[in-house]
Amino acid sequence: MSHLTDLPTWAAIPVCILLLLGSGITLIGSMGLIRLKTFYGRLHAPTLGASAGVVLICLASMITFAVLQNRWIFHEILIVVFVILTTPVTLMLLGQSALYRDRIEGNDGVPRKATGAPVDTTGTDI
Repeated sequence: MSHLTDLPTWAAIPVCILLLLGSGITLIGSMGLIRLKTFYGRLHAPTLGASAGVVLICLASMITFAVLQNRWIFHEILIVVFVILTTPVTLMLLGQSALYRDRIEGNDGVPRKATGAPVDTTGTDI
């Protein structure tokens, strides 16, 4: 049997709302992975969905265990900090490696490497 039945109604309502919002945002980010066409778009959607979803789900966990067990919420805070720190770093590393690969292969639609020289409206160096 679960101790969640002992959770008061005033705490159960925000916990349910946070869990539904967090899982919904994560689901939307995952659907973006399927629906978006380019690698760069596919890279962006799940990153935002995972970060926001984890934060909301951890907030629900913090409320639950703070009310039920009167314990510190140190584990959830660590989870949020690590997800917020590692997800953007992973996004940047994957994006930069894909950009480097696309430039080496000469794919169309890839931004040129910044040289510091001014560029005119035709896209050629001045």
